[in-house]
Amino acid sequence: MSSSDKSPVIMLMKCSAGHLSLSSSLESCAVNNGGCDRTCKDTATGVRCSCPVGFTLQPDGKTCKDIDECEENNGGCDHSCRNTVGSFECSCQKGYKLLTDERTCKDTDECSFERTCDHTCINYPGSFECLCNKGYILYGLTHCGDIDECSINNGSCEYGCINTQGSYECVCPPGQKLHWNKRDCIEAVKCLPNGKPAPRAQLICTKTGGTEVCSVSCPSNALFLPSDTLANSCEVNKKIIKTTLCFFLLWTNTDPLATPIKEFAKLKLKDAKCHLSPRTKERLRDPSPQNLQGGQFLCTDDCQVTFVNLKCDSSKKRRRGRKSPSKEVSIISAEFEIEMKEEEASDSCNIDCVRKKTRNKLASAMRTLRRSIIKQQFYIQFSGTEYEVAQKPVRTLEGGETCSTGQVFHDGKCVSCGAGTFYSGEQEQCVQCPPGTYQDMEGQLTCEPCPSTEGQGIVGAKNVSQCGGQCPPGQFSTDGFRPCRPCPLGSYQPEPGRVLCFPCGGGLLTKYEGSVTFRDCEAKVHCAPGHFYNSSTHRCIRCPAGTYQSEFGQNYCINCPGNTTTDFDGATNVSHCKNQLCGGEVGEYTGYIESPNYPGDYPSNVDCVWTISPPHKRRILIVVPEIFLPIEDECGDVLVMRKSAVPTSITTYETCQTYERPIAFTSRSRRLWIQFKSNEANSGKGFQVPYVTYDEDYQQLIEDIVRDGRLYASENHQEILKDKKLIKALFDVLAHPQNYFQYTSAESKEMFPRSFIRLLRSKVSRFLRPYS
Repeated sequence: MSSSDKSPVIMLMKCSAGHLSLSSSLESCAVNNGGCDRTCKDTATGVRCSCPVGFTLQPDGKTCKDIDECEENNGGCDHSCRNTVGSFECSCQKGYKLLTDERTCKDTDECSFERTCDHTCINYPGSFECLCNKGYILYGLTHCGDIDECSINNGSCEYGCINTQGSYECVCPPGQKLHWNKRDCIEAVKCLPNGKPAPRAQLICTKTGGTEVCSVSCPSNALFLPSDTLANSCEVNKKIIKTTLCFFLLWTNTDPLATPIKEFAKLKLKDAKCHLSPRTKERLRDPSPQNLQGGQFLCTDDCQVTFVNLKCDSSKKRRRGRKSPSKEVSIISAEFEIEMKEEEASDSCNIDCVRKKTRNKLASAMRTLRRSIIKQQFYIQFSGTEYEVAQKPVRTLEGGETCSTGQVFHDGKCVSCGAGTFYSGEQEQCVQCPPGTYQDMEGQLTCEPCPSTEGQGIVGAKNVSQCGGQCPPGQFSTDGFRPCRPCPLGSYQPEPGRVLCFPCGGGLLTKYEGSVTFRDCEAKVHCAPGHFYNSSTHRCIRCPAGTYQSEFGQNYCINCPGNTTTDFDGATNVSHCKNQLCGGEVGEYTGYIESPNYPGDYPSNVDCVWTISPPHKRRILIVVPEIFLPIEDECGDVLVMRKSAVPTSITTYETCQTYERPIAFTSRSRRLWIQFKSNEANSGKGFQVPYVTYDEDYQQLIEDIVRDGRLYASENHQEILKDKKLIKALFDVLAHPQNYFQYTSAESKEMFPRSFIRLLRSKVSRFLRPYS
């Protein structure tokens, strides 16, 4: 039989009863991988198939099937689990980041990033919230702009309104001044009301047992002012005392014939400070001064002290020609003005004679005053408390400083008594204002009486509104306190404590007396948000561009906050107010560009241009974490990056669409000209694009990193390019390679997922190892 006629040899093997075995030569991994899906191994009994991690061998002993790890306990993932071929991947919800164990999700603290919020940032699990300071309103999700209160019903001011940053103030016409409610205008109090004598200041000097003591007593309604405000002022019930500067300005007689008699004294105190402090209890036991002025000087009905100026000025002077420590020198200047009544002149002593005698008496009194000051026997009586002008303060701090009047020593430093309190010289501590009084300033020595005579209000009232007894909204009175009257028909009042009600205008009436809002006025038309009611034409008018109105039935529109404006008229929400400025910070090594109003929607018809010019021998790396441009308007909004403004120059990047997947790329040119333009059709969140410049010697390294598909394959790697802290760390290494080793420590390794470290290790170490 020829070889061609040979047939396979069939071998019959003895088997157990009922079975027949046919066999040929044994299988081998060399032939078709032994029929195995993955790994094949030859054994004495034949091939043995096995599967890599992440797969399981099927019953046929040949096939490998992917294990879906997500089916069991969600793969151990905190949030989402995505099965991949041979493995799986955990990911986190928005607002969370995956820790380096690649299982656990941790809240992203957005408040720890730079520029998250303009004012206050509050972090929440998976989110955050921006809050604005008082007088500001939120726009563009994270920005704060000044509220123009004057655009809201004229700030509720009766006359004029002036907007300021974070606040506003009402103003009154000449001849009127603001009411205590800071809204209404009332007639100004004249300096010398008819029939009321001018208050007097008394200079009193006494001599007891050979000791001369002088004091100045000022009426409770005298005005205490610092030197730079001395003028023809007139105020009632206001008292201000400045440490080491004590000025007492009293009512001035308006009689032009009564020319004041002036006397000025000046003395120096060496190695001492002039200090105004409450008179000590020991000194308060001194005999009360009699109305016996020094030098037989007596100012009674024939004259009056109209002006007192006491100034304490301390300075350090060094002795000439000697290297000695500086000496403290205090200068106390005392100036008095006295007016004589012209009718005191007689045939035996004319006007000049009377003036001469008075001047001599005052000069004698000033000499006595000088002696009493030097001996620290001079006092100032103010608001029922005596203060002494002493060379040494009551309390001296470690640095040699003294606590000012109205302050207490607390925790190693001087602290002013807060609003709602006053400094008690008797108790030497801050005391809360009793009911029926208030104090809206710090460091004061008394509390102001409430306008209401009912003595109501809380203890420690910080402003007039806490005095109690005010007229409620919808009512008014002559002083803003009870008894009150309801606003008559055709008027309304939304605030408490007012002296008037606002008219509806245009002859409109209200539904009832005591109305509290313009919406109670029976307007001809009920205006929708984005409109305001014109009382003259009785029509609804669209809010002009740059304003908005979110409520129904209002008679005003609100100006957009800060420098923002709207894209159109008839805006219904502050979110329509947008910042028009192109954002970003362009630096030599790192920086970013930002669409206007980011992360709020960008405005229409913007044209932003940025230019990045890196230093010599440096190139540009750009990361676009995400970009939101509506595609619906056929590429009306475009971001383009190229070498120059010339349209035909080398283009690095251009898009008019939304991409939530990050991308990193190097500039095709050494210099980048970037432009963002938008039309009127649509709007979106826009973009915030960071960049870094790197040494061109590492061009190959950077290209190797950004072109590796594994950088974008994992959602967690994508999140690195979106995380502001991680991208900042990555940029730091690329901009300054020597800083790489700061991020190789065990602590810094915890910043990045292990998979990301593995991706970069081989790439980076080849280039940066020489720096170790």
